[in-house]
Amino acid sequence: MTAIQGYVKPSRRPGELGVHSLDHFHFNVPDLAVAQKFYGEFGLDMQSVRDRLEMRTFGAPQLWGTIGEGPRKKLGHLSFGAFEDDIDGFAHRLQSMGIARLDPPPGVDSNGLWFHDHDGTPVEIKAATKTSPDDKSVFSQPSVGPRMRGAPSCSQVKRTFPRRLAHVLIFTRDVSKAIEFYTRVLGLRLSDRSGDNIAFLHGIHGSDHHMVAFARSNAPGHHHFSWDVGSVDEIGAGAMYMLGKGFAKGWGLGRHVLGSNFFHYVQDPWGSFCEYSADIDYVPVDYDWPSDDHPPEDSFYVWGPNVPADFVHNYEA
Repeated sequence: MTAIQGYVKPSRRPGELGVHSLDHFHFNVPDLAVAQKFYGEFGLDMQSVRDRLEMRTFGAPQLWGTIGEGPRKKLGHLSFGAFEDDIDGFAHRLQSMGIARLDPPPGVDSNGLWFHDHDGTPVEIKAATKTSPDDKSVFSQPSVGPRMRGAPSCSQVKRTFPRRLAHVLIFTRDVSKAIEFYTRVLGLRLSDRSGDNIAFLHGIHGSDHHMVAFARSNAPGHHHFSWDVGSVDEIGAGAMYMLGKGFAKGWGLGRHVLGSNFFHYVQDPWGSFCEYSADIDYVPVDYDWPSDDHPPEDSFYVWGPNVPADFVHNYEA
């Protein structure tokens, strides 16, 4: 008798060219010591290496970001990971589209493909291990039965340490041009948008609802980094810890509409944000997400406190 074989989910989309992950980012700040304190308190593993900071999540080797020193806060570049056998295909795509190749930024050791995006931000595509999740991230919000206490004592609350980078939201002069560039060149796909105000893009080889998002501004820049955690309690504990360390500005607790994730944003010393995020929607490798254009009232958040006046202000403009 032939054994019944279980369904084995594909690990990539066959015959389609697209990046699989947001591998890492780089930005500059005026004071590395201030950055090390903020991101370290947020729960990230910050290490000083020569003239820069390296940003990881604890217990994982992936380098999510690097921070250099400059006259002001400024997004430097984004690096996307692709399967090694797709690199030649991306090189041919860049050539056929007339997109000029660049040398890596000074001090960056890389053999990836470098070019400018539609706003002039340097972008890299390189062969790298897939860091976007292959399934929806585990989310837990347990409830106890009667005659049991569900909440821990305050003294027993553990610090929040993010598990991985979830996504990056950056400002763009033109949301439609951002969609066109990142779908045609990098092979990302539109998950959802709200007119010309904001758009969310996912990877075709399986990723969260968005690995990169774009919000309209008068100049490019960085709005927030989002970090995945496992529960609403972890979001709340992270927010309380940051408040106790003097980082009181932010927004949350709330729940987004597009992406569905629970959130709390903590404002960094330069006006941008770090987000604790949990239970974001997931787009499997073998599923075509039905993207849509949503009205503003159905595109921001389901519930939460009033939005700070400067939440969508581009401090890098």
